[in-house]
Amino acid sequence: MCEYEQDNFEIVKSDARRVVAEFLEQAKLRTGNLVVIGCSTSEIAEHHIGSYSNAELGEAVFVAMYEELTKAGLSVATQCCEHLNRALIMTEADAERFGYEVVNVVPQPKAGGSFSTAAWKHMENPVAVERIQAHAGIDIGDTLIGMHLRPVAVPVRIEHPIIGGAHIVCARTRAKYVGGERARYNENLE
Repeated sequence: MCEYEQDNFEIVKSDARRVVAEFLEQAKLRTGNLVVIGCSTSEIAEHHIGSYSNAELGEAVFVAMYEELTKAGLSVATQCCEHLNRALIMTEADAERFGYEVVNVVPQPKAGGSFSTAAWKHMENPVAVERIQAHAGIDIGDTLIGMHLRPVAVPVRIEHPIIGGAHIVCARTRAKYVGGERARYNENLE
């Protein structure tokens, strides 16, 4: 492990748990909803995205976040890097439940990313899929998860949007509004 992780490893894991807690407070999620996470361990370690993949750091952040999200009754998908065309890793059960077609690839630290490699290692019966429509997402290090969210994304502003050196952007989705000025909307779908 490099000097950065040795000095800040517990802080990074604590930051990851804090981000999830702040996100869950505001995201209006329901049991069984799908959350997509994109993560650059390079950015966490204060390097340019894609230049410093670190398996131990990816595993630490993944495990911390996955434990909190699954404890809240949520499903999780992790976005791979562009070398795997931003494929996603999720459990086989979730892929089947959401109706996503499985593709054949196994992420590696430099082809998929350290975070998704950790997901593959720790999820029960992991599979890869090409696209999803998640109910919400957490983007760690500007990995551009927007393509994997449902159509109407709404920012979720957390108080401390940083893990290590990585900028965090969170979003949730809501049902589309249809109709005009006379329409009324169901606040439970927001």
